[in-house]
Amino acid sequence: MRTLVLLGLVGLAAQLVDGSLGMAYGVTSTTLLLAIGANPAAASATVHLAEIGTTLASGASHWRFGNVDWKVVLKIGIPGAIGAFAGATVLANLSTEVAAPVMSIILLSLGLYVLIRFTLRGLDRKNLGKPLRKRFLTPLGLVGGFLDATGGGGWGPVGTPALLASGRIEPRKVIGSIDTSEFLVAVAASLGFLFALGSQGIDFAWVGVLLLGGLIAAPIAAWLVRHIPPRVLGSAVGGVIVLTNSRTLLRSDWIAAPDAVRFAVYALIAVVWVAAVVYSVRRHLAERDVGGPVLDKANNPAADGETAGTPARVDEPAAGTA
Repeated sequence: MRTLVLLGLVGLAAQLVDGSLGMAYGVTSTTLLLAIGANPAAASATVHLAEIGTTLASGASHWRFGNVDWKVVLKIGIPGAIGAFAGATVLANLSTEVAAPVMSIILLSLGLYVLIRFTLRGLDRKNLGKPLRKRFLTPLGLVGGFLDATGGGGWGPVGTPALLASGRIEPRKVIGSIDTSEFLVAVAASLGFLFALGSQGIDFAWVGVLLLGGLIAAPIAAWLVRHIPPRVLGSAVGGVIVLTNSRTLLRSDWIAAPDAVRFAVYALIAVVWVAAVVYSVRRHLAERDVGGPVLDKANNPAADGETAGTPARVDEPAAGTA
């Protein structure tokens, strides 16, 4: 019973993060399922089955708040579904001994990307409003969908930063469109797992509580996307993912690190994680105090020239303030 309550709370928290940041529901939920001993393929299948409901609710909520670009949803969602089905088939045919470390490596990589991306980098807005082309969205969808199924998450960590970095669509619509298109990815991945595994190893009670938590959080997250600072949230979530999956890898047969090494690595990760969150908070507060985002002088050659006194808009203090 305690496990079900914990999973329900994780589903709620993960959807709050995913709906407001555009990523991390699958990565966060799958990481926890692996930590409590779930089979890697079954863990990913469980999360994707729950995501069918949570992404539908999240997409409807984002649509209601005007956060969805339907052209982007279709152009990235359809290739994403194809990639997800392929990824589910690959993962289902790997042995547990191989799949667990492989999934942890993917999740760790995604966690590092989230941590670094949202702690250090800003948002370039000079291309805002320009159309996104199929030759960009199609391969992005294929790769994102494949990683999402094999890693139990990855659609958001791949798609959201890429669309944000393009600068061609405002942040709230990036998040809303990624969350909405993830419904297609979740359906395709679930079908891939069911065809390959049947219902073997899938605990539908776990699916239900993850889904319930996500359904409660979806409309709240769609509202929060207009107010929450993604930089701080991304740093916090990225750290959790890195720490948890580092633990899985260090304890695996691939590495089997002694206790002293493991605890030293955990301590180092914790220090870096806390520093990243503190840095993100300080940057957010500094940007808020000057009335808008600013770029570090070292990264802004124009700061020494005629525009030196003008803050360069490169990051969003809140995902939906554009």
